[in-house]
Amino acid sequence: MTIVITGAAGFIGSALAETLLARGDNVLGIDNLNDYYDPQIKRDRLARVQGSAGGNRFAFANCDFSDMAALKTAVGDRKIEAIVHLGAQAGVRYSLENPAAYIQSNLVGHANMLEIARHSEVGHLVYASSSSVYGGNDKLPFSVDDRVDHPLSLYAATKKADELMSETYAHLYRLPQTGLRFFTVYGPWGRPDMAMWIFTRKILAGDPIPVFNKGEMWRDFTFIDDIVAGVVAALDKPPADDGLVKAGGSSKPHAIYNIGNNRSEKLTRVIGLIEQACGRKAEIDYQPMQNGDVQRTYADIDAIRNDLGYEPTTGIDVGIPRFVDWYRDYHGS
Repeated sequence: MTIVITGAAGFIGSALAETLLARGDNVLGIDNLNDYYDPQIKRDRLARVQGSAGGNRFAFANCDFSDMAALKTAVGDRKIEAIVHLGAQAGVRYSLENPAAYIQSNLVGHANMLEIARHSEVGHLVYASSSSVYGGNDKLPFSVDDRVDHPLSLYAATKKADELMSETYAHLYRLPQTGLRFFTVYGPWGRPDMAMWIFTRKILAGDPIPVFNKGEMWRDFTFIDDIVAGVVAALDKPPADDGLVKAGGSSKPHAIYNIGNNRSEKLTRVIGLIEQACGRKAEIDYQPMQNGDVQRTYADIDAIRNDLGYEPTTGIDVGIPRFVDWYRDYHGS
């Protein structure tokens, strides 16, 4: 039996693969190693997974999951126990520049994974959504019971569309699924396009860092170890299906959860912690609010806490120095 992870060379995917291998699972990783950011770190993450405990049970396919023929070839005749679909075209601002990439990867790709899951009769499909689906909501913290039909970016719209497609497949085919709305993930082996990486790189180089909306920004920063713990907890507990089709709908085996740190941190405090860890002050380049961006994110995690026992343990006072230490070691700086 095999667990499939898409986006396996990515930040969350590679960390999850290590965790599943360490506990004895077989993993098929799928990733196309695209150049949205430098593919070298993706190759380095894969090397880390292959060299980890249980790495001999890791198979990798260089495959674009939005290409159904290639995806079927990659999966082959394996018996798939579960799928964790983390692969996507990420980034709010980039969706303004290259919308076609989001349509292909996030919509066509998600539909392909649903079809693979349906025909393979997998026991559970866990997929990545995003806190971006909350759009301009001003009720805080964001709850999974809030309406999410006013996305502010194409990226957010594709993630909401993924949730709707999954809802349909859960209803029609009783395919057990869990959608996870991630809140600003950071930590060692993170993404170079994220603020934590950009700020650290520029502070160490003595370059100005871009700070939007005069620093009046708040994010629920979630450490990678807490994210992986939440994904594993979800993976191991598929939502129940009572099999009864009810008037006006059905009791569908489809759950959606927020995964966050349950704290909203002001960006200026985050910058201060990075400065401390780097041992030097930042030069600030204040810029206006960007199209598609939101001022504040804050996760209500009551649902995942109550259902799955999820509890984040790493605050930014601990997580940021750990990231900076890793960054300096990775770059030899």
